[in-house]
Amino acid sequence: MTLRFTLAALSTLGALAILPAAAQTSPTAIPAAAFFENASFSTPRLSPDGRLVAIKVAGKSGRVRLAVVDAATRKTRVVAAFDDADINRYHWVNDQRLVFNVGDLGTAQGEVRWGGGLWAVNADGSELRQLVRRDSAQNDGISKIQNKLLPWNTFMYSGVGNLDSDEIFVTQYEYGATGWMNQIALLRLNTSNGKFKTYAHPANTMGWVVDRQGVPRITVAYRDNQQVIFHRTADDQPWTQLASFKLYPSTADNFEPQAFGPDGTLYVRASLQGADALYPYDIANRKLGDKPAISTPGYDLQGQLEYNQDKVQGYHYEVDAKGTWWVDATMKAVQQAVDAALPATNNMISTPLRPTAPYVLVESSSDVQPAVYRLYNTETHSLSMLGGEHPAIAPELMSTKAMVRYKARDGLEIPAYLTTPKASKGKNLPLVVLVHGGPWVRGVHWDWDAEVQFLASRGYAVLEPEFRGSTGYGHQLFTAGWKQWGLKMQDDVADGARWAIAQGIADSKRICIAGASYGGYATLMGLVNDPDLYKCGVAWAGVTDLNILKDGHWTSENSWSTGGAFDRFGFPVLIGGDAAQLAATSPLQQAARIKQPLLLAHGGADQTVPIIHGTAFKDAVSKNNSSVEWVLYADEGHGWFLPQNRIDFWGKVEKFLDKHIGASAP
Repeated sequence: MTLRFTLAALSTLGALAILPAAAQTSPTAIPAAAFFENASFSTPRLSPDGRLVAIKVAGKSGRVRLAVVDAATRKTRVVAAFDDADINRYHWVNDQRLVFNVGDLGTAQGEVRWGGGLWAVNADGSELRQLVRRDSAQNDGISKIQNKLLPWNTFMYSGVGNLDSDEIFVTQYEYGATGWMNQIALLRLNTSNGKFKTYAHPANTMGWVVDRQGVPRITVAYRDNQQVIFHRTADDQPWTQLASFKLYPSTADNFEPQAFGPDGTLYVRASLQGADALYPYDIANRKLGDKPAISTPGYDLQGQLEYNQDKVQGYHYEVDAKGTWWVDATMKAVQQAVDAALPATNNMISTPLRPTAPYVLVESSSDVQPAVYRLYNTETHSLSMLGGEHPAIAPELMSTKAMVRYKARDGLEIPAYLTTPKASKGKNLPLVVLVHGGPWVRGVHWDWDAEVQFLASRGYAVLEPEFRGSTGYGHQLFTAGWKQWGLKMQDDVADGARWAIAQGIADSKRICIAGASYGGYATLMGLVNDPDLYKCGVAWAGVTDLNILKDGHWTSENSWSTGGAFDRFGFPVLIGGDAAQLAATSPLQQAARIKQPLLLAHGGADQTVPIIHGTAFKDAVSKNNSSVEWVLYADEGHGWFLPQNRIDFWGKVEKFLDKHIGASAP
């Protein structure tokens, strides 16, 4: 596939930063498209020297382009743009060169026929070079230029290379005959001439950690039910085993290598005090530090190190909301100054790796404000606007989100986030209990969320429980969810709805449960377990049968299960292996018990929860329930990739909720 490349002339920043739309007069006046369109401006990144900012920005055609802004003059140039593809991921190679891949925001998952490829370009738009093919065709009959490209299964790696060269790291995914990934190789690639070097590695390597000098020092391999960590000091040294841990269930001494600091310290994630924290690791003595470098009591540490070429400056983290812990006194003062200037938002600051200019990047957001990006000049103490992700959203019309905690019926404390409609008094409201997917993730954040804010704009309170099995809140909450699909995990969700009723927030006769993936599963099991509580359900891309999930069927005839680590070891630990329990907690086996109205949706090309989950359940539940609405997006995958499908789906949700628990409900 040959992409058609266009290059824009020099322009001003104002031409790229899309201005906000005219303010709406009320939340209900905001159209669904304002919530569910793709971001018009996103992921700015400072060059290593801090003099330039790269940005992804949508052009007039809607295609996403890569632009570079001079931080001092604000002059902007579009350096990469295609009329039949969108810029996807990118990062800086050095102070003057970038590398990027592409995608197609106009193509659903089931229609994708091309890989992301890889290109490099200078910050002035010159020296564009393709490095990786987009197709998987054999080289026979391909042009000499195409023959020199790396294969399609080569992907960008974010590890730091030598910032004084044109070289980067890329990974190659190596697949077995069954189509499952066997291991991941690491290559050093010259972005100017296409030459590359492949690093030797232990068998079954699936992860790499590169130090700040650009030397691959750590590999992580997965072998049956073991995680094995290897180390070496230099490229010409052999790999030696550093540690080995059981995967399922994990052991108390387990750790995950994260990154090397500028001084060579290896930092790892470990859970020695009931929650994940960041520890220094002594490689020579193979020992964790006695105290964590940073921890967030009551929460698993989630975030990343912020550093320059000399030292670790701080750590971005997330508790009930995001924040930054600064070690560096200068950056601590910068944070205080930015927060004073922008008191209504959460302001996350990114610093350049080796600054020669006084700029840092500020991402400002909140529960009511989609991300807005600015530059802060640490010398003049001034902020200047770059752009925002969703300028059509007026923060003053959005609804506030607050963390709450309630007790489950067995006494376990459950964190949750509650959003109440701005125009309401917060009492006796129709409630949507929105269950996150995963389920072994932190599913909810104090950020602007399109789905939540859309529901709130239509008059619904939204409760998002972090039920047991969720991560992010310590080991106890996570492990309490093992083998509890459809059982105590389900009780936690129902107990949240009953808490909202007891608090006077929710009208007990107007509660709907909704969610995608695992959340779709929980929606269906909620209708099974608590018919007196939930008046309706909305489930999309949902798991409907645990045996189908266990056996791994892409269709009703073919199985994708090849005996991977999770299939053999993780499933019995986290979900369970008892046949009677799997049947009792599978919505498909309990479909006849669901009598409430149900909006059921699935993607025909879903490779995570295959379509058989949706079609089999639709057929089963419809035999005894005439109030089932079925939505199929034939070319969509696990969720709705295309904006028009997101807008269409949530329009259907709006009508469904209005009919059953909204203003039009009996």
